[in-house]
Amino acid sequence: MIDNAKFQQLKEAIIAGNIPQLALMMISLALDMRASDIHIEPEEKLIRIRYRIDGSLQKIVEYPPNIHPAVISRIKIMSNLKIDEQRIPQDGRCQVTSKDNREMDLRVSTFPTVNGEKVVMRIQDKSRKIPDVTEIGLDGNNYTYLMEGLDSPNGIILTSGPTGSGKTTTLYTCLNKINTEDVNILTIEDPVEIQMDGLSQSQVHHDIQYDFAMGMRAALRQDPDIIMVGEIRDHETVDIAIEASLTGHLVLSTIHTNSAVETLTRIENMDIPEFLVASTIEVIIAQRLVRKLCQSCKQPAPIDTGTDTNASASALRAQIDKALAGGVEAKFPQMDKALLAGKAFFVPKGCDQCNNIGYFGRIAIYEVLRMNNEIRRLILEKAPSVQIEKAAIKLGMITLEQDGLVKCLKGITSLEEVYAVARKVEEYV
Repeated sequence: MIDNAKFQQLKEAIIAGNIPQLALMMISLALDMRASDIHIEPEEKLIRIRYRIDGSLQKIVEYPPNIHPAVISRIKIMSNLKIDEQRIPQDGRCQVTSKDNREMDLRVSTFPTVNGEKVVMRIQDKSRKIPDVTEIGLDGNNYTYLMEGLDSPNGIILTSGPTGSGKTTTLYTCLNKINTEDVNILTIEDPVEIQMDGLSQSQVHHDIQYDFAMGMRAALRQDPDIIMVGEIRDHETVDIAIEASLTGHLVLSTIHTNSAVETLTRIENMDIPEFLVASTIEVIIAQRLVRKLCQSCKQPAPIDTGTDTNASASALRAQIDKALAGGVEAKFPQMDKALLAGKAFFVPKGCDQCNNIGYFGRIAIYEVLRMNNEIRRLILEKAPSVQIEKAAIKLGMITLEQDGLVKCLKGITSLEEVYAVARKVEEYV
């Protein structure tokens, strides 16, 4: 919900041309509305402020172009950027403290456009609580497989997905689970988003050639038990990660791929031999974030409501039936069987609690691949990814589609949200 008092103060600051108050209320309102990003976008005749809330941009207010240079200068001063440089993009950061003493880290990025400089401020809540493994949306075999991987004395655990899909939160949750006094955990991150007690966290600096690969090499000399590296993006980093796992360390990292199985292909494309991939990787997690239905106003609806208009209702029902029949009951042993039988789905409506959007908050849907002898055999035989995926599904892997549909049955999210991020699997064994 929008805080009407703060919203009014923001509008009054714009009318009065009070730039410090404008900047303060813009950030304060964003914090109250749970925004992850603030967008200040110059157009030809006005400047638009939008917040990204639960993954979607929402327009908040507009102000005239004549005060835009002062607003930009204020933000640049806050984040130690060059005020007189408007021709090239700049990156900076600053820290703010909310009235309830929450510490926020603002990562500021400027971008020159034909109408003036655009600014995006990414909000990092440094005081936010790291969720428990059960709170991030892991259920059934997904939870079981990840716990088995975290119990491994060595190996590689990878989480994959596009930017902004919650990969870092999942890694922090895993580290929080295994963070005990008898282990030495080192992280190499860009940037360090949440500071955790018990971890030795290091931030890379590309301008002085301190990158992930250098950090990994240095970490191996620090007598580590567990290493977390922010991202695997090249041959050198994955090579050191494999070396670390082979020498008795547990390595956690992220990688940009579309599915759990495609991660295997991505690593092999980095010129890593199949026998090393098969022997070192323990768990691969693919994930996406979906918006959660507002529990105050969600309502039941037929399957074809709010879904892709290009797909017929009968085709969608057939796809859902196929996905839910693909061993879902065995993959979610704790699930209420009545939910599967009823196949009741919900859609957003909108109310005061959710600002008439119908959604409030986000949750991840997961696909967790647990390495086993059958998958290793297929990797060594250079089997295509489609064949490996079939084998993984047959052996208990929950697909993104299946996990999303189960969350739909539980009334957590909608079919529209799930199929916006999860592909329809053509064949379930």
